[in-house]
Amino acid sequence: MKTVTLATCNLNQWAMDFKGNLERIIESINIARSKGAKYRLGPELEICGYGCEDHFLEQDTMLHCWQSLAVLLKDPELTKDMLVDVGMPVLHKNVRYNCRIILLNQKIYLIQPKKAMAMDGNYREGRWFTPWIKPRVVETFYLPRIISQIIGQSECQIGDAIISTVDTAISSETCEELFTPNSPHIQMGLDGVEIFTNGSGSHHQLRKLDTRVDLIRSATSKSGGIYLYSNQQGCDGSRLYYDGSCMIMINGDCVSQGSQFSLVDIEVITATVDLEDVRSVRASFMARCAQANLTHEFPRVRCPIQLTHIDYCHPPDRVVHINYNTPAEEIGFGPACWLWDYLRRSGLSGYFLPLSGGADSAATAAIIGIMCQLVILDVGKGNKQVLRDAQRITNSPIDYIPTCPREFASRLFFTAYLGSKNSSQETRDRAREIAKDIGSVHKEVDIDDVSQSFNEAFSQITKKQPQFRAHGGSTRENIALQNVQARTRMVLSYHLASLLLWEQGRPGSLLVLGSANCDESLRGYMTKYDCSSADINPIGGMSKIDLRSFIEWAGKFRDMKSILSVLSATPTAELEPITENYTQSDEIDMGMTYEELSIFGKLRKVNRCGPVSMFERLVADWPHLEPSIVAEKVKRFFFYYAINRHKLTTLTPSYHAEGYSPDDNRYDHRQFLYNSKWDVQFETIDKIVQRLSQRPQLKNSVDCPNQASLTQQ
Repeated sequence: MKTVTLATCNLNQWAMDFKGNLERIIESINIARSKGAKYRLGPELEICGYGCEDHFLEQDTMLHCWQSLAVLLKDPELTKDMLVDVGMPVLHKNVRYNCRIILLNQKIYLIQPKKAMAMDGNYREGRWFTPWIKPRVVETFYLPRIISQIIGQSECQIGDAIISTVDTAISSETCEELFTPNSPHIQMGLDGVEIFTNGSGSHHQLRKLDTRVDLIRSATSKSGGIYLYSNQQGCDGSRLYYDGSCMIMINGDCVSQGSQFSLVDIEVITATVDLEDVRSVRASFMARCAQANLTHEFPRVRCPIQLTHIDYCHPPDRVVHINYNTPAEEIGFGPACWLWDYLRRSGLSGYFLPLSGGADSAATAAIIGIMCQLVILDVGKGNKQVLRDAQRITNSPIDYIPTCPREFASRLFFTAYLGSKNSSQETRDRAREIAKDIGSVHKEVDIDDVSQSFNEAFSQITKKQPQFRAHGGSTRENIALQNVQARTRMVLSYHLASLLLWEQGRPGSLLVLGSANCDESLRGYMTKYDCSSADINPIGGMSKIDLRSFIEWAGKFRDMKSILSVLSATPTAELEPITENYTQSDEIDMGMTYEELSIFGKLRKVNRCGPVSMFERLVADWPHLEPSIVAEKVKRFFFYYAINRHKLTTLTPSYHAEGYSPDDNRYDHRQFLYNSKWDVQFETIDKIVQRLSQRPQLKNSVDCPNQASLTQQ
């Protein structure tokens, strides 16, 4: 038996926070050492933070990374008899690479550049880094003076190589390389690498952990091996939440797993594994042995360290069950942790939410409630960092120790029901009960006087008085009168967020939360610069369907029973007068259901369908509908998507959670001025409908809505 103890970690790194990042790296190294580890792995680009984006183009960023690395090398205890694997950008021959740097006993043994850039979805690594596309090639890297003056080393190897210790072989993958068809671990495993490491910067997306775990398991189950996975965890300053889940696997079995969602800044896990288990599996797999015999050798960099030990008192760790969260739990815990990180790093003193009594704002309030529950839980566990943050954010004395989530929420969460004469007593009461359940400081405000003042100003200018449709007004009048109410709520929200703490005699101000869901944004069913315009939005990347599942889970399992009442309510904006014959409904206004919107969104983005290919998919998936009806639904969706796309350029920064997010900033890059007639596309659909129906085309049978009767809000 030849066992080795290995360590990997989740780190809550913050882009460009070199001081804080270095402190967390040092602490993780010390924790790994205290647990007996001989190898410590950290996340991708952990020294500067993964999300630096265009700051990677600045030479200052490179300088500060080397300064941080110099601190790690200067202290002899940090790298003493333990391989330390850190991530940072490196400039070699005036080319910037995303690198792993292997340290041991105050020496740099290898700089290993990333071979495959992540360039899909939210990732834009090719904008800042170049892949190392020279397989099995190493070159000499000349170390900067700041390093050579400290450790007396002037050069090291950089390239595609294997670390060879006295008793095993190790090599690195970095994030995206695990997801590629020809991952580096395949060839390196055949060349004798027994320990694979992956320092990652992988963000959360609903149901994504399953894919990640399957890939790690596959990397070692097919032909044996040990796999260490490290990840960032937390909000590093953008729309993304990095969901940790560091783990260690051997031969396809998990022997240690870290948390997916946590308020802890540093989480180090270790596992003791037996290299003989890897060698036994490989040597008995004869087909693998034949392929290994044909594998070209990688360059090897010798490290004078023995990782294994013979210790019969500490046998290898046993296999553990991998913990998965349901999508509802992911919606609850991920955004809650993201909001806490954002709040504590923003320097502000809490959140303000316009609470309408509808499902979306109720879901947002519930997420804040869960955030408060997590804070109380961590404070109870003795997390001093969370306690200090809680005291600072709420401007509380150092002897204040939060013990009740509702009491804690009352110190940092403020809500307001911004009602009008079109609002119902039902939603007013529901908002009040939800606020009580969460613990927020709740206000009730009537906006009629404010919105009416805009209408009166218009009447003074034009001598005309616009009317709602229910009172005989036109569509344009009806939309304008709804919009002025919605925009009034946005202005009042920011005014309240600025002054509510002042009312209590407390310093600071509040961040405004938005609560527009992903589906409504995609359809454009919102007023530009209404309450969807806020500082941040925890649910802007989530579908209505997933949010309803979350509300049900939170109501039943997170002590928030009042929010369950929204599930039976008809979704409505409550911006039009209620009459005997008319009550406003979101789905009727949109001309499509939320279930249909979710399907349209996935086909548009995830499956990359335009109007024609979407129709072809749906006409097969919806055999209960006539092709002409399917065509009408597809046309209606793309028409409204086209005329409302401009709204997405002003979307509030939202937590990224769905693969079909319409986020215009970095995820869904498309024009915002469209020909909404889609002439060729819709004509092609008409021809397919005609062919399917086997009858002459019916003129205007599936025409898109009359554009002249609509106005962009």
